[in-house]
Amino acid sequence: MAAPISAPTLPKPPATPPGTEVPNYTPALASLTVLFFMMGFITVLNDILMPYLQGLFTLNNAKANLVNSCFFGAYLIMGIPAGLVVKKLGYKKGMLVGFLVAALGAFLFYPAAEGRTFPLFLGALFILASGIVTLQVAGNPYVAILGPPETASSRLTLTQAFNSLATTIAPILGSALILSKLPNLKKLSAAQAAALDVSPVQNLYLGIGGVLILISLLLAFLKLPTIIHAPAEAGDTRRAWHYKHLLLGLVGIFTYVGAEVVIGAHIVKYLSQPEVMNLSPESAGYKVSFYWGAAMVGRFLGIFLLRTVKPSRVLFFNAIGAVVLVLISINTTGPVAMYSLLAVGLMNSIMFPVIFTLAVAGLGRHTEDASGMLSASIVGGAIIPPLFGMIADSTIGGGGIHALRWAFVLPVLCYLYIMWYGLKGHKPAQV
Repeated sequence: MAAPISAPTLPKPPATPPGTEVPNYTPALASLTVLFFMMGFITVLNDILMPYLQGLFTLNNAKANLVNSCFFGAYLIMGIPAGLVVKKLGYKKGMLVGFLVAALGAFLFYPAAEGRTFPLFLGALFILASGIVTLQVAGNPYVAILGPPETASSRLTLTQAFNSLATTIAPILGSALILSKLPNLKKLSAAQAAALDVSPVQNLYLGIGGVLILISLLLAFLKLPTIIHAPAEAGDTRRAWHYKHLLLGLVGIFTYVGAEVVIGAHIVKYLSQPEVMNLSPESAGYKVSFYWGAAMVGRFLGIFLLRTVKPSRVLFFNAIGAVVLVLISINTTGPVAMYSLLAVGLMNSIMFPVIFTLAVAGLGRHTEDASGMLSASIVGGAIIPPLFGMIADSTIGGGGIHALRWAFVLPVLCYLYIMWYGLKGHKPAQV
């Protein structure tokens, strides 16, 4: 039986010697919002890139979801190594490595598009995601540590709000530049696919790579506070995986990311169905911004809400809201089906920062290792979407929209687990 441990506390921020001025973490937090903005912008472009590549390479739903599998699979493969890199180099140098690796991946989109090679696209995505993983591993715990432990969820929600600002803008830009070149979501003929213009994809990702390089140069000259964890007590042999609330939090991040990605990646397909809204790919692509925009609104509201209401309680009620909204969507048609699904973004808003801070509470010197493990669990975005695609491609309910509706039961199950984690699973205990 698990033994209870002390009340959850995050690692303390850098100690301030007596008689000295209390450090101002605002410049550091402000700079980190740029990091989170870029991570969100790059990640959500997959929602636009996936239907484009589906048309370009005439892929079915399962194969198209390899985009998410490859991108989020990097979290499983690179999450723990990224944690070791950050632990060895420190938060700032770890972020610099992340920016440069991500920039390399973005630049590789040019030859991938030029050669119209799907495997090369997936390789570029993997490298790009590896950089994002390193940024996640360094950025999330750093934000949580910079300030009082009791407001850690609020701070991480603040930076995640700028992440959501990017995820709101990216679908609009991606739809205008990429999906506007796609005539429909049905399989194109070989001649039509060969005629698709790939220069918008090339130019967009070249621009992203350039911005990442610029940010890394600016970060190199920025002075960030150094975090030093308290050394282990004599006889303390505990490791990060000895904490039950962390292990359960890994499943929480896995299910949250899987559910969020699966919904965002299939909004275009879902809204294009005649039984829902019968929208064109470009029009449906613009609607994706409502999903991520709702998450942005929720995160800005969460900054204040999480200072007055227990984060675990907010997580519990948001998960219930997500379950209800998805069930409403798949049992209705038209605007009700559309807006109820888009509103799930509002429920998603605080889930990642709250699950993350609950999972690393009380871990002290194990924080970097825990962050790497939590980042590895983001692989839910690689595993759950293909399962969704397999259900959507099946003949359940006669196929088509019926199978697609059945597939949304998968994120419902994810949200049910998150609801339980907010209710009981987050309570600290040793394995």
